[in-house]
Amino acid sequence: MNSQLFTLALLEVVLSIVLSVTTIFISYKILKWFFFRKEELQGQNLAFTIFTSGIVLSIGIILSEIVPSITNVIRLSTTQTEAVELTTILGYSGMYLLIGFIVAVIINGSVFLLFSILTKGVDEFREIKNNNISVAILVVAILISITLIAKDSIALLISSLIPYPEVSNYL
Repeated sequence: MNSQLFTLALLEVVLSIVLSVTTIFISYKILKWFFFRKEELQGQNLAFTIFTSGIVLSIGIILSEIVPSITNVIRLSTTQTEAVELTTILGYSGMYLLIGFIVAVIINGSVFLLFSILTKGVDEFREIKNNNISVAILVVAILISITLIAKDSIALLISSLIPYPEVSNYL
């Protein structure tokens, strides 16, 4: 058994769980605080539950593109001949998560802009508060579609920031 690989894999599992739980928790609290202060998941508003589920799924898709890059930074730090400080690893991880958060905000903003353009005169937040399930499903479908389209670009952006060691080009 390769103990270094096992330790790295275990670290990746723990990191994935901690990051996803923390990020989804914070995102849910921000969403609820900004838009739906009086709505509860245990209430009768199914539209709010559908909308919240779409946001969580979108964040999960974005995180699934960011966590491997964080793991690559950790993997690189264990294979370097010179020691890499924990603050460097945390700095890169924080930068990747910040980029993911900014991209998630941009995606959500573009979804609401697109929905507003497509359905002039419909206030999606008011409709979701009024338990309009069809609006919630349409907003979530647009959100997930844009997230799926953008996820590879997010992964490329994040991976371009990984501090790979310099190598010589012998060609």
